[in-house]
Amino acid sequence: MSNIRTFLAGATTMAAALAAIVVLTGAKGPARVATFDEITVGRINIAEPDGTRRIILSNKAQFPGDFQQGREGARPDRRSFAGMLFINEEGTENGGLIQKGSIGQDGKISSGLSLTFDRFRQDQALQLMNNDSANHQMTGIRINDVPHFQLTSMDDMKRFSEHGGKLPAVEQDAYWKKLSAEGRLSENRIWLGNTGSKGAALQLKDAKGRTRMMLLVSADGKAEIQMLDEQGKVSKSITPGSAE
Repeated sequence: MSNIRTFLAGATTMAAALAAIVVLTGAKGPARVATFDEITVGRINIAEPDGTRRIILSNKAQFPGDFQQGREGARPDRRSFAGMLFINEEGTENGGLIQKGSIGQDGKISSGLSLTFDRFRQDQALQLMNNDSANHQMTGIRINDVPHFQLTSMDDMKRFSEHGGKLPAVEQDAYWKKLSAEGRLSENRIWLGNTGSKGAALQLKDAKGRTRMMLLVSADGKAEIQMLDEQGKVSKSITPGSAE
């Protein structure tokens, strides 16, 4: 009788353990709902019923690579960040939130946060960012023109970078300018943020990423509107004291 009791007790314990695994791993079966006051994990994958991952929340040790049409590519450079990755219905990365902050053994600060939204099958169209170091703190919003993925794909960008890196230094600038003129590259069109001299600036740029108008307020409160030519030289400046 004692052997039967021992067997039944063991079977009950195993059944309870299997039930817990089903709930926590999302195994196929009836939908289950669990309520927790607190949960501590390294990574959470939010997925559709067919398994397509849509949002990934992760610590830096388990932070994912990049996703293109359901395939995950290696991105070891992301392992210094914790955050969240957005993935669209076809399994392509769609933006994300990454953040870090620490003081190294050398005493230097390494801190930053970036929230981005990507164009379809492309890179960042909108970025909200903050970077902090011992010498400079920068906070701003970037709005970019990003080429259609059929004109320039993410694979194209990798190829451009690899090819450009192999060119002699004197040829690299012309190479990137040619790609820009062909509309193959992303170009920053609007920057709103602080400046290195503790001022505030709004920069409006043309299709080639050249600043053509700037609204500036210096740290001491001086306001100015600048209009610039294609070479970046100020062609006209308007200040509170200038003649209309």
